[in-house]
Amino acid sequence: MSFDGMVTFAAAEELRRELLLGKIEKIYQPTPEQLLLSIHTQRGRKRLFMSAAGNHSAVYLIDKAPENPTVPPVFCMVMRKHLGAARIVAVEQHEKDRILEISLETVDEMGFSVNRKIIIEIMGKHSNILLVDMGTGRIIDCIKHVSIDVNRARQLIPGKPYEYPPLQHKTPFTEVTADQIRTMVTNEFQPERDLLDGIQGISPALAQTLANAGFGGDQATGSGFDPDRTYDALQEMISQVREERTRPVVYLNGEGRPADFHITPLSLYESDPTFQPLPFDSLSEAAEYFFVHRESSNTIRQKSNDLQRVIRAALDKSRLKLQRLGDDLQKAEKADQHRLYGELLTANLHLVQPGADKVTVTSYYDGSQVTIPLDPRFSPSRNAQNYYKKYGKARTAIHEKTHQMEETRKEISYLESVLSFAERAASIEELDLIRAELVDAGLIRYRKKGNQPRKKAKPSPYSYRISSGKTVLAGRNNKENDWLTLKRASGTDLWFHTKDIPGSHVILLLDRDEPTDEDLAEAAQIAAFHSKASASGNVPVDYTKVRHVKKPAGARPGMVIFTHNKTLYVDPKVPDPDAGR
Repeated sequence: MSFDGMVTFAAAEELRRELLLGKIEKIYQPTPEQLLLSIHTQRGRKRLFMSAAGNHSAVYLIDKAPENPTVPPVFCMVMRKHLGAARIVAVEQHEKDRILEISLETVDEMGFSVNRKIIIEIMGKHSNILLVDMGTGRIIDCIKHVSIDVNRARQLIPGKPYEYPPLQHKTPFTEVTADQIRTMVTNEFQPERDLLDGIQGISPALAQTLANAGFGGDQATGSGFDPDRTYDALQEMISQVREERTRPVVYLNGEGRPADFHITPLSLYESDPTFQPLPFDSLSEAAEYFFVHRESSNTIRQKSNDLQRVIRAALDKSRLKLQRLGDDLQKAEKADQHRLYGELLTANLHLVQPGADKVTVTSYYDGSQVTIPLDPRFSPSRNAQNYYKKYGKARTAIHEKTHQMEETRKEISYLESVLSFAERAASIEELDLIRAELVDAGLIRYRKKGNQPRKKAKPSPYSYRISSGKTVLAGRNNKENDWLTLKRASGTDLWFHTKDIPGSHVILLLDRDEPTDEDLAEAAQIAAFHSKASASGNVPVDYTKVRHVKKPAGARPGMVIFTHNKTLYVDPKVPDPDAGR
């Protein structure tokens, strides 16, 4: 739980410092569950972002405004109507719970001064953003309507009096005393459970941190539990918030993705070496980094899975086609038997009895006895003609099926390369480029937005500087591979690609210099890293001069042929990428 009562407490303090007496200039609703206020303050323009999404319930300041819909939703229009030129007069936290209240002064349609309140309930899937009239206490509107069908105890709909969520009968963390902690902790071996049940506004991770403080820093190796140490640690956190001494931290998991964040170090993650702490100067900076990167990771994973599903379906279809073509080719290879039957039948028409369904004749090739099936509906000569026709069709089929099999193998190779890029994509931009490639390939239908044509992305391959100072470029998709090899590179530069393994085209820029063995090895390592074999060792990598790489007419993006190549065996590895990759 990233946004617990303590984090909300810090958010209220930060927003009070930054936004008090600020004037709301613009209101946007980027998504159905998010709201953005552009506020003019004495410190300049601030953007207050609030979200009631179940996986992104939070409120914090942001630097970059998200993209907004062309037509504002109804809730956004209501907020604009009632909060035009409103001024922020107070920012408060309710009962040290995950509820933030922003009080505002504005004027109504008649020009009279009125007071409104934005209430942000940060409660996971039950989160909400409400606009309340402070004079009547009634809800003007809310971003999520909760009717009696959803919750019989507490309805959140326009016109209803606003009611706070039910109290949990805990002591707010700003009011708890050392004696109360001593009383509430009944299990001195696991005090975190009692702390969580007795103190309002702390999450399980923070309760664990406070419990460890009571043990002297480490529950496993420290001394016995001391409530005074827990109380002192709690008071220190509160003082840090009020005195602007907090150092919010985001914890990254082993994959580099945000796992949690808080205004104070959490012992749950500090003691685990698989988590990396990333400190920030303010709560809003930490919250923005946490949610943006976490959602970006989730979006990348979702988009990648969607693309992979499309590509794998096309792969399965192509592989099935290849299998059926192989079966058809095996049948067509019996063409010589049809020719033999036709020749022998023509030479032995006098042996065929009327209405017979077969005839046995002697082959004049080797003297063996050959039994020829016949269609009793036709004459012997007509049966011979039918075998000649089957022979002709089979010969044509062999040529056509062989050509189709070759084309299908090329399609499978292409799809495997696209799948490899989709599996290794590290950004939404890369996935969008792969999607555009699939659209051009006819595998995905392009949906044009309005009258705007699809924008062509500028090539931006991965760029690395190796030990000698030379630059190595690697394509992020097949179209970028073509651009790198056929347009960006010169004929004397070196081209690298994993041997018979899907991957990026990698170019070692030489500028007429001669490459050293170390240059070749490092470029080959980069090629191995940007391939499907990135997790393997001793990967074979072919390399040759760019002038020996050709693209066959009509070939799919990224599909080339090359000659004069040599092969290196390397372990995948990359140096640090250049800035502005």
